[in-house]
Amino acid sequence: MGVQQERAPSLVDPAGPTISLVSSEPVFMMAAALNACGYDEGLDESAPVRQRVRDEISQALAKSEDARAKRDQICLYIAQHRMTGSEHDISQYISLALYLSQPPELETTVELPEMPPDSTQVVEVVPMLRDFAAAVDLHGIWLAVHHLYDEETDRLHDPLSQMIVSTNLYLKMPASTYDGRRFVVVIEPLLSPHLVNARIYGTDYVVVVSPVNGQIRMNDVRHTYLHYVIEPLLYARANAVDRTQPILKEVRDAPLDFRYRSDSVALTVECLIKAIEARTMDTGVPVYKIPAGVERSDLPRYERERQAYQQKVEAVRVATVRHDMTQGFVLTEYFFQQLIAFEKDPAGLRDAIGEMVYGMDIDAQVHRARNIDFDQQADGDVLQRSKPRVLTGLDLAESRLAAGDVNTASAMARQSLIVHSDTVQSAADSARANFILARAAILTGHPSEAINDFQKTLATSKEPRLLAWSHIYLGRMLDLDCKRDEALAEYKEAMSVRDGQQDTRLAAERGVKSAYAIPGHGCEEDAEDNSPGSAPVKPGTPSPGQNEVPKPQ
Repeated sequence: MGVQQERAPSLVDPAGPTISLVSSEPVFMMAAALNACGYDEGLDESAPVRQRVRDEISQALAKSEDARAKRDQICLYIAQHRMTGSEHDISQYISLALYLSQPPELETTVELPEMPPDSTQVVEVVPMLRDFAAAVDLHGIWLAVHHLYDEETDRLHDPLSQMIVSTNLYLKMPASTYDGRRFVVVIEPLLSPHLVNARIYGTDYVVVVSPVNGQIRMNDVRHTYLHYVIEPLLYARANAVDRTQPILKEVRDAPLDFRYRSDSVALTVECLIKAIEARTMDTGVPVYKIPAGVERSDLPRYERERQAYQQKVEAVRVATVRHDMTQGFVLTEYFFQQLIAFEKDPAGLRDAIGEMVYGMDIDAQVHRARNIDFDQQADGDVLQRSKPRVLTGLDLAESRLAAGDVNTASAMARQSLIVHSDTVQSAADSARANFILARAAILTGHPSEAINDFQKTLATSKEPRLLAWSHIYLGRMLDLDCKRDEALAEYKEAMSVRDGQQDTRLAAERGVKSAYAIPGHGCEEDAEDNSPGSAPVKPGTPSPGQNEVPKPQ
């Protein structure tokens, strides 16, 4: 019995358009749950709707003990199924969401053997998602923000259409139904703008993106679209492509994914796509045009400048091809040269692909591959690559505090308090700045300043994690000040806030079970050595949480 093929995701309409741009409520609900459980990758650069949804969920959690319990349950599951610590942990939930029915049912739409393997690893989260969605009324939040999704879709429509049209023009292939296959772009602003989740489900190609003002990682979307267009052309000629099997032996030491080292058709498809991308890439070289109305005597100079421009452009493209070759995509240079001739021919790729494949000199390509010094490390799948994040503002202040640079962190936090005006967003920034200043005050032995800044955080923040940890720190300081009853009240406040994170819950529970203490200092000893009312926390002494600095979510 053969391997059962994955069936189409629930959002793919068999009677719908060949290419579509949509939003999905099940994907929204899954992304909302991930955000409620600490997923904040790319938050500062996301569309405002992401923070709005997070705020509305926080408000719902603050009003309902049942909602907090449902949130804790799904967050614990997500924490326990964290495998790689990367975006791959997120992508498996998105893959699952693509196979969920509309709420309130939120059920898988196909049998498990017909679903993508990564989604089946976390399928037990579905009933928890259903309960959490009902408890915080995610459907109501979806209805309230759906117009913002529509606005993002409108902004993205023209750039996406232009990409598809320009790609089709280069390939000289008219838009068609492609034998009933579908290319679907799903927008979800609650995910990181740097993450593109691309999936091929049988004959359907799905890309999940997070737009910001009509901007997405269009090159990654185009890469998937090229797969959508080109794969049928080469798989239809699989027997001819199998002639390239000897090349697989030459790429054994290349840093390629296993499927490229074991499947000659997959390797050939990827090489052709990379060649197309190199031929059509934005090289970054400013476009040169000969000015209008120049004197005939000046034409030779301008022609030399135009040729110099073309040489610079070609040099960038050739460098890109060479890099692809050293990554193991050893047919890229062959297709790159073939495309130069293709661009001058009126025939489209559908007609030209046969000659490219059948006319390939396999021995020459094997010899070329054999002489390549491959890279030691792969770039990774372009659709899974995340843009390195440059820390700025309070993110950088957090980083400096974690590295022990208390003075710089404090200065940046104070600057943030000065810069921001009295708005909803700046109130959140101010609360976070005060939280940084409070921990910095602890580390420098200034407890009264720390208490004041933690209280400011509690007065202005709506973030459950900042609220919970402010209570925990205050509880620890009260324990060190031998005020156990007041400390217990703070720990219990932290437990009632419940941010859904395991470290918060454990810290608050430990505080309830026993008083916080540091080596060489205890309330019984202080009672003997200090007069009533003296503060046991002095500058230069160990401080509560000195080695435990939680990351705000």
